[in-house]
Amino acid sequence: MTLAIDTFSWVSDLVRKRSAIQLEAGKEYLVESRLLPLARAAGVTDVDAYVRGVRQAGAPSVIEAVVEALTTNETSWFRDSQPFTTLKDHLVPELLADRPMGSGLRIWSAACSSGQEPYSILMVLEDLVTARRLQVLGTDLNQQMVDRARTGRYNQLEINRGLPAPLLVKYFQRSGADWEVAPALRSAATFTKHNLLDAPPSGGPFDVVFLRNVLIYFDLATKRDVLNRIRQVLRPGGYLFLGAAETTIGIDDRWERVSHGKGSVYRLAAGRAA
Repeated sequence: MTLAIDTFSWVSDLVRKRSAIQLEAGKEYLVESRLLPLARAAGVTDVDAYVRGVRQAGAPSVIEAVVEALTTNETSWFRDSQPFTTLKDHLVPELLADRPMGSGLRIWSAACSSGQEPYSILMVLEDLVTARRLQVLGTDLNQQMVDRARTGRYNQLEINRGLPAPLLVKYFQRSGADWEVAPALRSAATFTKHNLLDAPPSGGPFDVVFLRNVLIYFDLATKRDVLNRIRQVLRPGGYLFLGAAETTIGIDDRWERVSHGKGSVYRLAAGRAA
């Protein structure tokens, strides 16, 4: 069944207002596939009928479920690998070089989905930040993803997506048919729901912010707003990671791109932090 035009228009407008994600024409199939499970769970035969019911009832929890269903939760362990190499080999040694041994690092993993990125950060830095405090905050718009990240529990298919066997042995333990992040590692991560359209989360200032593969879903004005909010909570000299297909160039000239080894990151340009 083809999704009705008014159904798609209402859903895309809702998602844009709540998350700034742009669902352009041609994404009708995505809306239908993501909302069909919700429709079936509600005992409705098709998405059009389900959305009509949602619009009439206006229940906040149901509307929130629609928005969450349309957010992208694609993730894996050590995704794209290079950012983690850059973080370990270049950024963290630089950031810690002039700090007292008792000082620590704060890292924000924004739009972290079910938590693989924050846990990957912790695994790659555990030996490097010995005797120092390392705090990693993971945030996501989707409450279900936040709840999953907090449990640190993953099925075998999820584990197979990028997690090296030695790290599985070192940092995970069996839990039935699944795997759980070891308590010591899980305790170093904090997860909370956060919408990038809102004020930055508490826990800053941050030394490093991961915001990868997120800006591509936003229009130009929203990209500028999000980068401005990150600027507010980034410690002087701190760094921002974006996705390989993303950049601040032509969006916000207060940032500059910096090459480190085979990777690149962004920091506030000198004299342009205001």
